[in-house]
Amino acid sequence: MEAMTGTNDAATAGIDDLSFEQARDELGRVVAELEQGAPTLEQSLALWERGEALAARCEQWLMGAKQRLDAARDAAEGGEA
Repeated sequence: MEAMTGTNDAATAGIDDLSFEQARDELGRVVAELEQGAPTLEQSLALWERGEALAARCEQWLMGAKQRLDAARDAAEGGEA
């Protein structure tokens, strides 16, 4: 199981520093690579883990954007009262 833990660490390395666009673009590359088929099961798992982490990062960005839009809308509606 140690190899799996090491793979997971490598699969998620640097993701927290990615912008939405960077994470989205890399996720597209990961999906394309998975569709082509990785040479080994271990490489496929590492790609899958990276893809999951990238998708989660994109979701973080989108949820943050939604919160900002909701706050701006609430502020605008509060100003009209």
